[in-house]
Amino acid sequence: MRLLRHIFQTSLIICLFISHVVGAMLTTTDAFGQTTSPSTKWTQFRGTPNLGGISDSYMPSNPKLLWSLELGESIDSSAAIVDGTVYVGTYAGEVVALDLTTGAIQWRYQASDRMGIGESSPAVGHGLVFVGDLAGVVHAIDVDNGTKVWSFTTQGEIKSSPVLAEGRVLVGSYDGFLYGLTAQSGELEWQLETDNYVHATPAVFDGVAYFGGCDETFHGVRIADGVEVVSVSAGAYTAASPVISNGRAYFGTFDNEVVGLDLGTHDVLWRYEHPERHFPFYSSALHVDGKVVIGGRDRMVHAIDDQTGEGLWTFMTRARVDSSPATADGRVYIGSGDGRFYILDLQSGEKIWEFDTGAPLSASPAIADGKVVIGSQDGVLYCFG
Repeated sequence: MRLLRHIFQTSLIICLFISHVVGAMLTTTDAFGQTTSPSTKWTQFRGTPNLGGISDSYMPSNPKLLWSLELGESIDSSAAIVDGTVYVGTYAGEVVALDLTTGAIQWRYQASDRMGIGESSPAVGHGLVFVGDLAGVVHAIDVDNGTKVWSFTTQGEIKSSPVLAEGRVLVGSYDGFLYGLTAQSGELEWQLETDNYVHATPAVFDGVAYFGGCDETFHGVRIADGVEVVSVSAGAYTAASPVISNGRAYFGTFDNEVVGLDLGTHDVLWRYEHPERHFPFYSSALHVDGKVVIGGRDRMVHAIDDQTGEGLWTFMTRARVDSSPATADGRVYIGSGDGRFYILDLQSGEKIWEFDTGAPLSASPAIADGKVVIGSQDGVLYCFG
């Protein structure tokens, strides 16, 4: 009996150990100290408030097309994925909610019947879906039934995507302001004026929202009260959204450069420009494994050393790359204006897989629950897994 009891106790300890190890493997800590399982959520543009573009979700190395759905008008908006539902905007002025597994439409919300939804991508939180449209209106929509909860009107078109932080919705407008709105009610809490359009989506870190402006300035705004705490010359018109990672910001400019900026000292650490091809960067950067990965209007995907700013590899597509890269399982997912959706090896830049949609891709991929979703400019939404 003692031997059996010993064997049982030893087996139990081994099982608990294996359970602990497996649980640790399936649980990670994000940039905000929050633990996540293999990601079942991609709650906003670039996935997280720091605009990280990184998913913990397992993805097959050779994904298959699971479903596609024609939504009628161009899709430049990048999808959000929460609790098995995909949310995406279209140039028809609609936000559409679809089942992630089947592509079945759950509801449609008509944001505007005269102006569409451009690049502004839905953000999901507080039981609401938030998006901006080209009529300059921020919409808050009930996540369950697609009905309007509140709206807020700016004085310029909105291409910036909403970001949720500290109970607020942060969004930029072509009227030159970054707005801080109460998420539940839409009440204006503060607004920061810049000297030109605010095209970029703000990236949030440590209570500050950072964004590059079309006024050639990189701004940092305290979320609690809207006070500007960082103002650094970006050196050029900046439409690309930054990624914030390890106390640094990385972003592209219309002066054909990618910039690495230290958020502690506000010093520009390096500027990258391809030695031969000089084109703007509209894509938002990805920072992972010591690399900054970004698409360029030179038709290439670039990987840059995050310490030195030196180029590591490039991958050539057949048209400009305005889509922003995402990553999972050591692979880079990105669309191109050539109509192809690519998977690249993160370390080498070699092509692993491609799918030809037949129409330009400027939207960015969303990855969650073992699936990746991206829309095309002919109005088709694709899901692979």
